[in-house]
Amino acid sequence: MSSEDTAAAGGRSIGEVIAELRSEFPELSVSKVRFLEGQGLVEPERSTSGYRLFSDTEVERIRYILRQQRDHYLPLKVIRSKLAGWDAGDRAPAPDDDAPPPEVFFGASGVSMSADELCRSAGLSKPQLRALVDQGVIEPMKLPDDSEVYLDDALPIARAARRLLAEGLEIRHLRTLRLAAERQSELLRQLVTPLLRHRNPDSRRKAAEILAASATAAAQLESGMVRSRLRTLLES
Repeated sequence: MSSEDTAAAGGRSIGEVIAELRSEFPELSVSKVRFLEGQGLVEPERSTSGYRLFSDTEVERIRYILRQQRDHYLPLKVIRSKLAGWDAGDRAPAPDDDAPPPEVFFGASGVSMSADELCRSAGLSKPQLRALVDQGVIEPMKLPDDSEVYLDDALPIARAARRLLAEGLEIRHLRTLRLAAERQSELLRQLVTPLLRHRNPDSRRKAAEILAASATAAAQLESGMVRSRLRTLLES
């Protein structure tokens, strides 16, 4: 598409959108943007040549969706409802610092995978998966017949581990991250221990809300500190 075509329509091409957002979302791809379009979450205009053109509003909309997925782990159906007000008033949603509700944060599909299925989905070899289990990075669930299955949380952990291994880390290095997660979990547990002593549903609900909010804030804090330190490393 020519620059004149883009400029005349007053929008960015899909490649320009990805280039603009990639520093914050390194894994953003053409297929991801097209998927969001297919779900009706973004509606780019078309140039006279038929190319997608994204306005400033559409780019901010994509940024908002990706942040909700990354920072709050929200499914698309929840994000869609959050965007309803934007669609009605033609305004971007206000910055959302609220944690996802407990049923979203702790929600599970109930789907389980075998070791072979997890390896295929995550791109791991079976020896790598076994080593991750041995290091306590991934925890399978034992069934009554002594077989093992892997639940919802195992897949994103396995995929993240695969990316780190691909960059040159060794599985033994991931033990440091596992220990950090355990320390963080123990710290947050202390926040709700008094509530968990009460067996009534209201106390359990309040504990779940505190843990969801605190875990989200802790993840954002950790991500921000790591990003800041790595930026300093690159600028030194």
